[in-house]
Amino acid sequence: MTKALMTRILLATDFSDGAACAQDYAVSLASHWEATLEILHVIEAPHRPSTETESFVAVMQARAEAARQLEQVRDDLARRDVSAKVRLVLGNPAEHISLAAKSQGAELVVLGVRGRTNVLYGLIGSTAERVVTEGPCPVLAVPGLHEEAGKPSAARGAPSIRHILAPLDFSSPSLDAVEYAIQLANGLGATVTLMHVLEPVCYDLDCGLGVVEQEAGKRDHWNRQLAELQTLVTSFGLAADVEISGGIASDAILASALRSRSDLIVMGTHGRRGVSAERFGSVAEAVLRRATCPVLTVKTPKFAAGHRRIVPQAMSEADIKGVEP
Repeated sequence: MTKALMTRILLATDFSDGAACAQDYAVSLASHWEATLEILHVIEAPHRPSTETESFVAVMQARAEAARQLEQVRDDLARRDVSAKVRLVLGNPAEHISLAAKSQGAELVVLGVRGRTNVLYGLIGSTAERVVTEGPCPVLAVPGLHEEAGKPSAARGAPSIRHILAPLDFSSPSLDAVEYAIQLANGLGATVTLMHVLEPVCYDLDCGLGVVEQEAGKRDHWNRQLAELQTLVTSFGLAADVEISGGIASDAILASALRSRSDLIVMGTHGRRGVSAERFGSVAEAVLRRATCPVLTVKTPKFAAGHRRIVPQAMSEADIKGVEP
């Protein structure tokens, strides 16, 4: 029997259409792995209240409305034979989501993003970036598709994850994300595509054939690395293919996801580019904002006790740089 990849899932909701689509994924994954599900809504205090009394009244009204909507969510899940705990708190959304995930020992946080342009909004706005960066576990961001959003849960149908795209730059975080993607695919019976993007190189007019040949050698190197990973994955009994592409990393990943009709993109949040004080990684950010399928960003994945990795946890410096030792 496959060990449970997740036993506790936290769904953060703001009751929007995007959050409703995220709820479907949270319910589906919780049911599949028989995980406990907790639903959290965070009420943000008014930023500039006119008076203390008006602030108190606004918060109490928001609390009453949120409590009513949480009960509707719980009743909806009960009709689908899904048990869930609901929580309502007041404060900073990112802080409370991360705190709740940590205190509950959640292995996955599920959030919603708005529409096809994926403008991160409200509770799941800049909050999502902070949760991805500061949260203690992987985060699943689900876009609300226009044709699905607004439908009752019974009409939307259960989400299906049959194909997973796992882009990697061979850094340790990306290898962790690939390992997570493999375990997820194994549990769901999905196929995996391992993808590496060769970023464009600017040449001087007199760079010479040697530099061009060196770049061709790097492509061969990465093809071999991907082939080795593919062998490891297929030896685990999963269907996997590989893709190596050129161009801007986020553009290539999004194009591949559309081409292969991927149901999910799984990627690490920290790669070789590093992380600035304000961003959780330019590639992950760009993919999260523009993807039309759910994106699962992996940070400090939690595997079951006794888990034996399929892919290495780290690679040599020479392999990461794409040069032969």
